[in-house]
Parts: sequence; structure tokens; C-alpha cells
Amino acid sequence: MAQVLDRDPAVKKATADTPAARTARRKALLHWIAVHSLGIAAALFFVLPFVFVVLTSLMSNQQTLTRDLIPTTWEWSNYSKVLDTPGFLTWWRNTLLYAGVGTVLTVVSSIPVAYALAKFRFRGQRLSMMLVISMMMLPPQVIIVPMYLFWAKQLDLAGTLWPLIIPMAFGDAFAIFLLRQFLLTIPNEYIDAAKVDGCGELRTLLKVVLPMAKPGIAAVALFQFFYAWNDYFGPQIYASENPAAWTLSYGLESFKGAHHTDWNLTMAATVMVMAPVILVFFFAQKAFVEGVTLTGVKG
Repeated sequence: MAQVLDRDPAVKKATADTPAARTARRKALLHWIAVHSLGIAAALFFVLPFVFVVLTSLMSNQQTLTRDLIPTTWEWSNYSKVLDTPGFLTWWRNTLLYAGVGTVLTVVSSIPVAYALAKFRFRGQRLSMMLVISMMMLPPQVIIVPMYLFWAKQLDLAGTLWPLIIPMAFGDAFAIFLLRQFLLTIPNEYIDAAKVDGCGELRTLLKVVLPMAKPGIAAVALFQFFYAWNDYFGPQIYASENPAAWTLSYGLESFKGAHHTDWNLTMAATVMVMAPVILVFFFAQKAFVEGVTLTGVKG
């Protein structure tokens, strides 16, 4: 904002203590607000609900039932009470396992498939790409019954998160599609030069393609991490019968049921579930935006 005022000619002509300077600053401020009004409104639309949740999480239980928006006493102990809830730390551990291991498996298994679809020429390539796109359009609810019977009856893995983690080792349609679109933006001349120098396909992928594909890989990793962290449907199907295998998304529903009148504790638990995702996106947003943007450069 200071840079906007410094660039304004009217402000430069007037000194800091004159009425003309104050008027110029006021006009510059109003001009800046008018130009960015739509962005400010959109930012408030998304930020204010989160601010309301945070403020409510710091209130006493009695104050949450009033119209007050600002806590009269800041009850930081609400967060320690949530952590002391039986099973909450277990939900954290399970969610980190599901999201962390699942993200690594998805990225590692999807990269070779995306590389083959983007840079190889083989019979059935177009059909393979159509199958990948078709899998993106297939809702998981369509195949959930036979898949549950397979994992529960044949492999006896009901009540665990492994039916959700193991399939990620075989690639993900959306991750393959996104990575393939990004790899298309890498010029083939780099790959040809690596092969001329004696690199095989695997070494070319590891030494040449992957360093250039970091933004796309980061975008895919973030998408998968967010999906696994927020997944409610999968843990509900496979892990609902075993509280020791619950994740935060499913455990939060149980927490809300047990504390349905304690809105301060419910909001504190909600903040603790959302905070890691927000922090991860905040620190990785540059790579995320770059990766998503470049995937649409070439089709």
C-alpha cells in the first residue's frame, strides 16, 4: 500500500504535513480500494468463516451461546482439552500415515505411466489415454461393493487403512493425467540429447525429466495429500468398525457427536484438522500454482 502512495504524483508534490498531502493519500487509498474491491470481497468471503471458527475455538463454553464475536477470555486450554481426548492423537497418526504414504506411492507409481504416455509412441497409446480419462470419470461409489468384498473377504483387511493405501501403489488416473500434461511441455530435444550421451530411459527419466518436472510433481503431490487428508468416504467404509484406524476426518464426526453442545471444543478440533492443510498450501502455493498452470500449455 505504501508503494501505491509513493508512486502517486499528487503525493510526491505535497509534503507529508500539509492538507494537500493528506487529501492525496486519501484519494490514493480510495482509488486502491475501488480497483481491488472485487478481490477484497472475495478474500473476506473465504477468510471470515475461518476467523469466526478460530475466535469461537478460543471462547468459553458459555460465551459460544451468546452473540459475542470476540472472546472475553482467551481459552487456549481448549486446544489442550482436544489433544487430551482419547483417540485424537491416534487419528492424527493414522491421517499422517494415510496422507503421507499414499502421496508418495501415488507420485512414484504415476510418474512412469505419465512419462510413457507423454513421450513414447506405441500402438494403443490413444486408447490407453482414453482409459485413463474414463477412470477419472468413474465415481468410486460405483465399484465400492465389489472392492469392499475383495479387501474384507479375500484379504481380511477390513478395519484398517490398507485397502485405501495399497491401491495408490498402482497409480492414480488424475495424477497420471496431470503429470502427462505437464511432461508434454518438456521439449523432446532434452530427452534426445540425454539418449545421445548414452542415458537409458530410466536414467533419462531420473536425471533429466524429473528435475524439470518438479512443479508438476509438487502439484500432484499436493492434490493427493489434500484428498487423503480430507477423505471421509474411504475411512467410513473400511475403518469405521475399528476406532484405532480412524482418521481425523472420520474421528472429527465422532468428536462432534460427543461434544455437540461444546462449540468451543468442536471449533478447536476443527482448527487443528484444517491447520496442517492450510500451512502446507501456504508454503507450497508457488510450486502448486506453477504446476497447475503449465499443465494446460500443451495438450
